Amino acid sequence: MKYWLVGASWGGQDHQDQFFVENGYWMLGWDEEEQTEQFKTGEKIQVGDRIAIKRMKGKGASDIRILHIGIVKGVIAEANKVICVVDWVAKDLDRSVESRGCFKSIHGPFPKDEWIEKIFCL
Repeated sequence: MKYWLVGASWGGQDHQDQFFVENGYWMLGWDEEEQTEQFKTGEKIQVGDRIAIKRMKGKGASDIRILHIGIVKGVIAEANKVICVVDWVAKDLDRSVESRGCFKSIHGPFPKDEWIEKIFCL
């Protein structure tokens, strides 16, 4: 099992997290040509991995907010998109954690440590 932090604000403003949670999935907002590195990272997500949607707290903030936590039930890495089917087990959180530089759309995989436990604890 791996741990991933993902964004859901397209263009930094268009928040998709509620839509993703209501519809049981998460999707990387970039296609392969736009953000090759993030696409390749997204392709590493596997069934059974843990995923958390995060949001930046604002320009210059050192913390991020954890909004939703889920378990990946399926992964589609086709058609130039990365889409994960997710069982969102904890929704509408407002958990503040140190960012550790997690400002892009996708970060991970992370090993289980004290920081990850703060993010993913139920």
